[in-house]
Amino acid sequence: MKTNKSYSKRIRVTRSGKLMARAKGQNHFNAKESGSSRSAKRRPVAIKLTMKVRRRFLPGTGAK
Repeated sequence: MKTNKSYSKRIRVTRSGKLMARAKGQNHFNAKESGSSRSAKRRPVAIKLTMKVRRRFLPGTGAK
């Protein structure tokens, strides 16, 4: 099965196999957020996927 490229471009697989993605909620309406929450949204977030989803979208990427 082929890797879903649109999905794989949105995430990064770390050396240990963790999946890191962009934090949600940072497209608009951020002026009223506090500075600490805005800077927290800039950092990548680890995401949890079921094995079924990983097998379907990310075969051969080293995601554990």
